Order: sequence, then C-alpha cells, then structure tokens
Amino acid sequence: MWNSVRLGGFLVVGVMCVAAASAQTQQPAAQQGTPATQAGAATQAAGQISLDVEVAEKSGEPVGDLQEQDFTLLDNDLPQKITSFQVVNGREAPIEVILVIDAVNAPFRNVGYERVQMEKFLRDEEGNLAYPMAVTVFSDQGIQIVGGFVSDGNALSAALDKTNIGLRDMGAAAGYYGAAERLQKSLGALQLLVSSAAKRPGRKLIIWVSPGWPLLSGVRTTLDTKQEQQVFANIVSLSTELLRGRITIYSIDPVGPNGSVNADWDYGYYLKAVTKPGQVHFGNLGLPVLAVQSGGVAFSFTNGIADRLHKCVADVAPYYEISFDPPPAKSRDEYHHLEIKLAKPGLTARTRQGYYAQP
Repeated sequence: MWNSVRLGGFLVVGVMCVAAASAQTQQPAAQQGTPATQAGAATQAAGQISLDVEVAEKSGEPVGDLQEQDFTLLDNDLPQKITSFQVVNGREAPIEVILVIDAVNAPFRNVGYERVQMEKFLRDEEGNLAYPMAVTVFSDQGIQIVGGFVSDGNALSAALDKTNIGLRDMGAAAGYYGAAERLQKSLGALQLLVSSAAKRPGRKLIIWVSPGWPLLSGVRTTLDTKQEQQVFANIVSLSTELLRGRITIYSIDPVGPNGSVNADWDYGYYLKAVTKPGQVHFGNLGLPVLAVQSGGVAFSFTNGIADRLHKCVADVAPYYEISFDPPPAKSRDEYHHLEIKLAKPGLTARTRQGYYAQP
C-alpha cells in the first residue's frame, strides 16, 4: 500500500472540485476547477498574453522608470514582439490583496502569532492600507472571509479580532492519511480562492501565511500513469487560471526553515517546470513552488510576519504591464518558458515563469 499513492480520481475530483465546492465561505462559492482539456481551450495562448513584471535593483528597491526598449521578452528563448507596454506606479495601481491565515497546516500556537502579526500589519500607518484587501481564514471549516476588499485596516483588524479560528481537528490521523486529508483540503481552498479572485478585474495578490501543506513526495510515494495524468491536468489548469486571472501568489512561512513542517524538503527541486505527465510529483503543487512560478516570492520567517507582509505589498508596485502574441503551439498543454531580459545592468526582472499553450 505504501508503494503507491492510491488516490485514483482523488486529486482531480477530491482536491480541485469536491473540496473547493465544500469549502465554507460567506461569499457565493466559486465554480469548480476546470479540467485541463477545457482549460486548454480557454487559455490565452490563442490570443494575447499579458504579464505583470516587477523590476528591482540589487538592493531590492523597485524600479519604475524604464521604457519599452529596455525590455526583451523571450518565449522558449525566442524574442517576441511587445504589443503593449505600460508603467503602473503608486497606490493608484489596480491591485487587490487577499491575506490568508492558514490554521490547518500550522500548529495552533503559531496561528495565534500569525493572527497578532497580521493585526499589527493591518493597523500600521493608522490603518491606511496601500491597496484594497480581504482577510480570509483557512480552517477545518474551509475558507472563511473575515472582511473583503476595503482600505480600512483598522476595520479588518477588528473583524479578525472577533473571529474564532478554533483548534485544528483536520489531519488528526497520523502519518499518510492525516497528511493526505490536509493536502486535499489545502489545494481545494487554494483553487476556491483562485477561481473567485480570477473573476475580479485588475491584478490580484494572494498572500498565504503558512508553512505549506504536506507534499506526499518521496521514494515511497509513486504514481501510476493515470494518476500522473490527473496531477498534470491540475497543474495545467491551475497555472492557466492564475495567468488569465492576473493572480500572483506570495507565501510566508510563519515557522521558519528550522521548524517548518516541510523542513526536510527543498522546494527548489520542484521549481523546474513540468512539461509532461511523467515528470510530476506532488511537490510541484507545493505552496512556495506555486508562489515562485506565478511571479511571487516564498518568504521564510526571519524578521516577523508583519514585516514580511509589508515587503510583499511594497514589492508589487511600480510594475510593468507587458503584452505579446504568443507563438503557435504544436501540441496540447505545450509548456512555454518565459524570460525577461533588461538592457540596463544591475537590475532583475520577475514575472511568471511560463504558461501552457494549446494548438
């Protein structure tokens, strides 16, 4: 039994659809996850692709005074013509932020600290938030929206203070079965948030405060061919929805590299893009992996969660909206690697790492 992950349709049906539909929320439930065969038909690969690009100096200071000629956009190492270019500066940027407290994957004592730090962040600068924000709590009951898309941090903090998160019961079973339950619910909650946020206009940030969910990856965990295809289909679908919804994920590990529930794995091993089903691992769906691949950052807890939250928000503007017409794909779910090169030395550009194109 331990030589194979007996999930069958568990990941596709259980994680992306059933878990998302059963997640508790005060808002109308989002639509269920889309299979890759349908997501492929809806991908932007058939039309224009828009990227949100952040540029920074070596010190980390954002740069917002570049021109179109300073950028070279590569798709599978081939230069592409930029069809539209815009610099977006300041707090007037069309950005919304979703803050997530993860009470499922972090120990209860850490959840309490997360809560205090998030309230501190919300009340900084007299509660004047840089962008409209929503606060959500991921608990055994699913996703609960505490307050939604307002610029009054004091009001959000007061609402969070009145929220009873409670103790975690999910994953009480030891070993594999408890981990599988948390993985299922975590990916379902993420899919629900992404599907809901994708319907809103403009750019969205999901900042998930969590050590990450169990990965079920290792030498004793194998997938058969059907399961590999199902996991790959979910990767394609989630990547496509993040792209179309202009959603960037940031993760903040509240435990830190020495105490994280995933301290025994190096997520960098899973950052390389999956181009076919035979390459998949559950690690490819890890929270920090999804964050980096979407163009965000995976932070470890070093200077306090409130400081990291400020860093995430300050990191997103100024930024550049760059669009291009992607080259035609030769096969279904064909992965295209993206890269931004800059003419000026000493600067780094960050955007999503790639997309899945369709013929």
